[in-house]
Amino acid sequence: MAEDRGRQVVVEVKPDLTHEVTYCQQNYVTGLSTTSATTTLAVVLESVIDPGELVLIDDGEARTVSAVNEDFRSSAGLRDCEHFVFDRDGIEFDVWVYLPAGDGPVPVLFNIHGGPATQYGWSFFDEFQVELGAGYAVVATNPRSASGHGEDFVRGALKDWGSDTPIDAVDLLTALDQALTRFDRLDRDRVGVMGGSYGGLIIAKILSFDHRFKSAIPERGLYNWVSFAGVSDIGLWFGDIYVGDRDYSDWSELWNVSSIRTAHKIRTPCLVIHSESDFRCPIDQGEQLFSTLLANGVTAEFLRFPGESHELSRSGSPRHRVERFEAVIEWHGRFLG
Repeated sequence: MAEDRGRQVVVEVKPDLTHEVTYCQQNYVTGLSTTSATTTLAVVLESVIDPGELVLIDDGEARTVSAVNEDFRSSAGLRDCEHFVFDRDGIEFDVWVYLPAGDGPVPVLFNIHGGPATQYGWSFFDEFQVELGAGYAVVATNPRSASGHGEDFVRGALKDWGSDTPIDAVDLLTALDQALTRFDRLDRDRVGVMGGSYGGLIIAKILSFDHRFKSAIPERGLYNWVSFAGVSDIGLWFGDIYVGDRDYSDWSELWNVSSIRTAHKIRTPCLVIHSESDFRCPIDQGEQLFSTLLANGVTAEFLRFPGESHELSRSGSPRHRVERFEAVIEWHGRFLG
């Protein structure tokens, strides 16, 4: 399977290393099984409005053989999305806009994914549907450093986080501006931002120089590369990829690219969310950001989840996932109306 501009597709790689997309639509393959004894592929296929069904594919013809989510699809009030492409620096960027039911102007939640080498796209995402159900529009994109556009795109923002306006941050804000211009229902005076892991990192950076957002939720983020290097389960090598080989006698480069370095410039009300058993981005990361916000008089709260890991929003306990959703909607509701 391979990621491709917001899709995940089945690709056949031939002996001469040429490749061919075996199955390709506006959808997302999340599981794949096959054997050498048959040409039939078994895949789990999902879309923006479908959490997924088992599909058999033979000679390009698809046949759905399960209906496990049929009742959910018919009763959950799921909303489809709009999609557009814009150009920046000669690169095409994809943007997805979800609009809630109704006709009038609506507040906007700008979502930023983690990774950063992952992607938003044509898959089912419960977060977006919950936000839509609460009356918010959703905007999402894939900035430079995301996957699905090739290696040059993934490497496009490496080692730039120390600048005042990192390349990927500008990609993100440009996507938001494009959406606000193209869709009349999006209320540009009521925009919140949220994201986890890399999303938290870049939100903390963006908030230090762009003060348009009325609310923010940085979640499970990496805010201080210096402390991260010594306590994260990937700390010994992750920084080498995104920051560069470091001299352990000089931590200045890691500090320079840390969002916490400029966090004193943040003004936006922030709900910092973190899990106590997060070994990827340990909870001290969230504590440092929260303490910095309080020290500088920013409206801030800290929500910590015991017994949960970096995967809280995806595979945490049902109780905590519900509590997190409730907190997210309540926080944005305070400031976006």
